Amino acid sequence: MCVWMCLSVFLLWMRSGGCTEKANTSDLMEYTAADFYEKLHSGKMMFIYFEHQVSPTVSLFLVELEKSVEALQDYGVLVGKVNCNKELVHTHCTDERALHTAFLFRGGKEFLGFDLDTVFDVNSIVSEVLFAILREEVKYVHTDADLLAMEKAARGKKDLVLGYVRSLGTQEHRSMMETAYVYGSKYQFILITGGPVLKHLGVDELSHSSQVWFLHCRLHSSYRSPMTSERCPLTRMRKPLSTLSLHSFLQLMEAPLVSEVYEDPSSVQPPVFPYQQTPQVFLFARPATEHLDRETAVTLAWRLRGLALLVLVHRQSPAVKTSDDYNAAYRLPVKSSDVKYLTLHDFNEVLDLFTNEEEGEEDEDEAVEEDSHVGELDDEVAASLYENRGDLLDMDSITQLTSENFHAAVAQSSLTVVLFYLRWDAVAMAFLSSYIEVAERLEGSEVQMCAVDCGEWTDLCAAQTGGSPPIPFRPITAFPSVLLLRPRESAQQYRGMLGTEALHRSIMLSSRASPVLLSTPKEVTSFLQESPHPELAGHKPDRVLGLFQTDAGASLFTEAAKSLRGEVLSGLLTVELAEEWAAEHTVGLPGVFVFPSWRTQSRPSSLTLPTSVEELLTHIKSALLHPLPELTVENLPSFLSLGKALLLLFVGEEEDEIGWRQNQALLEEMRGVVELGGGKMERYLACWIHLGRTPAGMSVLGSYLGSMPPLPALVLTHLPSGDEIYQYPSNTPIGAPAVLQWLQRVEDGKESPAGMLGDDSWPPAHDFYDFLKVMDMQEPESAQQRTPSAHDHYEDVDEATVEGNDVEEGTGSSSSSRLSAPDNNANLHSEL
Repeated sequence: MCVWMCLSVFLLWMRSGGCTEKANTSDLMEYTAADFYEKLHSGKMMFIYFEHQVSPTVSLFLVELEKSVEALQDYGVLVGKVNCNKELVHTHCTDERALHTAFLFRGGKEFLGFDLDTVFDVNSIVSEVLFAILREEVKYVHTDADLLAMEKAARGKKDLVLGYVRSLGTQEHRSMMETAYVYGSKYQFILITGGPVLKHLGVDELSHSSQVWFLHCRLHSSYRSPMTSERCPLTRMRKPLSTLSLHSFLQLMEAPLVSEVYEDPSSVQPPVFPYQQTPQVFLFARPATEHLDRETAVTLAWRLRGLALLVLVHRQSPAVKTSDDYNAAYRLPVKSSDVKYLTLHDFNEVLDLFTNEEEGEEDEDEAVEEDSHVGELDDEVAASLYENRGDLLDMDSITQLTSENFHAAVAQSSLTVVLFYLRWDAVAMAFLSSYIEVAERLEGSEVQMCAVDCGEWTDLCAAQTGGSPPIPFRPITAFPSVLLLRPRESAQQYRGMLGTEALHRSIMLSSRASPVLLSTPKEVTSFLQESPHPELAGHKPDRVLGLFQTDAGASLFTEAAKSLRGEVLSGLLTVELAEEWAAEHTVGLPGVFVFPSWRTQSRPSSLTLPTSVEELLTHIKSALLHPLPELTVENLPSFLSLGKALLLLFVGEEEDEIGWRQNQALLEEMRGVVELGGGKMERYLACWIHLGRTPAGMSVLGSYLGSMPPLPALVLTHLPSGDEIYQYPSNTPIGAPAVLQWLQRVEDGKESPAGMLGDDSWPPAHDFYDFLKVMDMQEPESAQQRTPSAHDHYEDVDEATVEGNDVEEGTGSSSSSRLSAPDNNANLHSEL
């Protein structure tokens, strides 16, 4: 036992960074052909990838492979790659399957091949390699009959460790395999990922929590479980599954079931390593009832297995000074070494004591967790806000508006930007810091930055203040809200991202007139080519130009331009200049010309003048839309608001010129899809995500399909007709005609979905945020003051009877010497 304990502690210490003199092996080793054959013939285990060409999928894999070098060396596995472009290794460098496979070599031979889809990160690499090495030691069961057969075979020989992990390749799977590597010869490890055996264990298969059970099949004859059954008694690990928690749990399972002492509990030493964090329970045995007291202790010890260590104290010893009034005692770890004495009458009192103690510790942990996530929303905004709660915001750069000074402040500036916020709203307070940063940038400009605390000035935010002039905006119903106000004009709402750069850019664009009246060719050239502001020199905005011969068309364009203020620069040519410009560029009048920022050529998109402002805005926004936009975190909401299905291409980061060309070729094929599809593609938005520039796309892709597929990956999602997600076959080259045929098969119902979008239900992040539930629990006083029912009467009688029995038992001479034992025929498996 000592050898295993020392080895396990050493490995865990190595993994936690205890060894500071470790060799520098974090860099991925590239083997030559000679090195590979030398190590192969030495019989060492090796996990090798034979590199041919670096695709995005391979690039991501190599990053994770490098991370696994240090992790697997603790288990005697060498990790590396062979560059087949430099070194030719017979078979593996010429085998086409090696393109998407990593190989494990054992005993000088190829032992197993792993598809790159199954070894996608360091956790999956370590877990899958160890699982392969331990394939004879770690069993996989699916049904309860399989588990029962293993229990019968192990009875009297070896204990079982049964682990349920949600899926292979996860951190929990890795923890199970690392522990099995250390303890594999001592225990029989069993792995399950679902199936009927979970139902037998009382676990909901939809549960997201991994669990571990210890099956006591190798029982000592002196302390066998009193619960007779063909099944091995089991103990569930109550802590989350990790390598360290599992190691501690197995050590606790090695503790004696019952220890017997002949001294007073106060004289018994607290548990020593590795049980120093485990409570002790003391039961007292009298000479006359020693046999029954020992049976009681054994039964209770099985119930407390994994919660506390049980010690039987023999009162026949003169060293035991404890009063006969007490029949039990306990000692808690760390908090206090004092022994507390009790008089108990039932098993459940002892169980409740330590169940409540465990729940109390969990509550403390939850309290700490709650404290670190106060105000947590569906993202990390509130958590970040709380962590930085000590940093006071300097609000000197913004003007605080009230009902009294609002009109005067707006009248004195050509542009007033106002933030409406609530101090108890996490998003509003997080955005406040970005808003202050923009205000500091704009100090000295003509833009006045202001804020209104709607918790203090509710009448102003509700647009209810009396007097003249009236409030120039509608009631504020969402927080935070930003309005741009100008004297004698209606308010303009900011609809961009809640960030410093986006807000600053929008304010700069809004500072110009909309539309700008252009009266000379030089002004037109400047409008189309120059940056609207020195601070926006690195940003090329979209532009719209209006050419009209009558005031009627010009007024329609002017209204549309006001709606686009802050997003698009708009210009209006005078009548004379419009005619000259139209003749020079051979375009007709009236006309609206759109110059998207993404278009490199000078010739704009020409729009016919519709009959309404709304229709004109729709045409302008459609013309500004990139035919194949790159999705980012910032622009995704605007594209989703279009209501189109997303034909979404995921590409990886390019490591070299070859990778860049491959990605460009893929984008050309996607442009071909849009062009060849014509009107059919109107219902789709063809787009793409670069996982190097937008790493969040990896999580998106993984959530779509349930795992990370090889790149490039093409999916169809956000269908207006349903929540299905379709994946273009990964083994089929992405070409425009093939993609269009695939889309047709999807429309015809001939393709099966690869996944489903999650529902839009966003529950509270924590129970204490579920305010509706709290309100429901608070029944009206009138409901509480109701007439007692017959059911209530019987409850009162039962409680009185129980209390009377307790008092009566307490007067007996032998009842305090031992606890009443439960039914000895109970099945331990039912206690999960």
